Amino acid sequence: MMQLFNSRLCALCKGRKLLCGRPTCPILERFRVVKSVERIVNRREIFGSSPPSIFVGEFGYPRVRIGPLVPPIEGNTSYLDNPLKWENKTINDILKYRSLLVMGETKADVKVSKSQRILSEIQELAMSIRPVDSEILLKRKPILKVLPNEFAPPVGPKAELLDFELTENPRIPRKTDYVVSDELKAEEAIIKLYTWEFDEYYIIRLLSAGLLGISRKLVPTRWSITAVQDTIGKHLRKEILKYDTINEFELYFYEFLGNRYAVLLMPESYAFELLEVWLKGSLFGSEEPQVIHDYEDWRGIRGYAEETTGAYYAARLSVLEFLRNRKRQARILVFREVTPKYYAPVGVWQIRLGVKKALKNPVGKFDTLQEALNEVKKLLEHPLEKYLEKSWLLKMRKKQMTLDEFLKNF
Repeated sequence: MMQLFNSRLCALCKGRKLLCGRPTCPILERFRVVKSVERIVNRREIFGSSPPSIFVGEFGYPRVRIGPLVPPIEGNTSYLDNPLKWENKTINDILKYRSLLVMGETKADVKVSKSQRILSEIQELAMSIRPVDSEILLKRKPILKVLPNEFAPPVGPKAELLDFELTENPRIPRKTDYVVSDELKAEEAIIKLYTWEFDEYYIIRLLSAGLLGISRKLVPTRWSITAVQDTIGKHLRKEILKYDTINEFELYFYEFLGNRYAVLLMPESYAFELLEVWLKGSLFGSEEPQVIHDYEDWRGIRGYAEETTGAYYAARLSVLEFLRNRKRQARILVFREVTPKYYAPVGVWQIRLGVKKALKNPVGKFDTLQEALNEVKKLLEHPLEKYLEKSWLLKMRKKQMTLDEFLKNF
């Protein structure tokens, strides 16, 4: 795999010649973003309206770093931490948003029963559905950098937290109070909140803050995102298995933040596969890009999506929602092609949105798989045969067709 930054190449280029093949220098871009907010975040005391937003790290588990994220601005700051509303934003916009959110971090045991006052305040913040005026006192001025993340939205400036206080009452829905105070398993609580149409990232925040489940624990943000998307996905999969299949091969396509998404739906019983490739010149691309994949049949995936990780659950959820709304099931093949334009990872929300947007952009309907694949070939840069060589779903389909043909002779 190619290094994220090649020190020799970067030294020769200095961001001027773009020798790495990316459309912009990721090092200089992050520097510019941080410089643009330095004046207003470079202080020990930060007062502002938290979107609301919290972050729980996984390093050092079971003693993890947790903290509120507070910008030095007041008013409606919800746009700073609302990934599913970023569909018309650029990577640069997102880095700027995240650079405004200062994290005051403190260590905490994941067992909520051992919590301190600050954790109690963080939990109240997490339950709010509106921005909350908050104040953080830091041990020193925050380290001014933005750390991109392939799972969660990027984390901005941060420093050790000395004190945190909510300076107004958070707005907490009654249904949230009910779920948090009731003896529900985490999975049940997640599905109830989703059924009540609470924002997905709100549910993730509640789980991270240790507010859901019977044995309450803090859950690292990265794990929470996957857990919530996987739980909802399993719930929807059970539902769509009761529906009839679609009637034709359907193809959808969209390019979002330097990621190409082609979604192929087949008129067959449910199965799902994500095929992913990072093209040459992309962040994790190599001289000879390799296709990675994960898959499942109607029983679900075995274990964890080891190759495509969080992208798998995000993409699957978007397609399952689409099929549930149509009351149909299908065999699903999602192609994700990451280009050099995706110069900074911004989280799996962009996969969630990218696939969702693709499903609103139909390419066409086809009578045969071959016709559909011929169209897929025109949409992607990486050779289609490389994808097909890797695809478990298409290999299984071919075996099944051979078996069906064999049985016809009896």
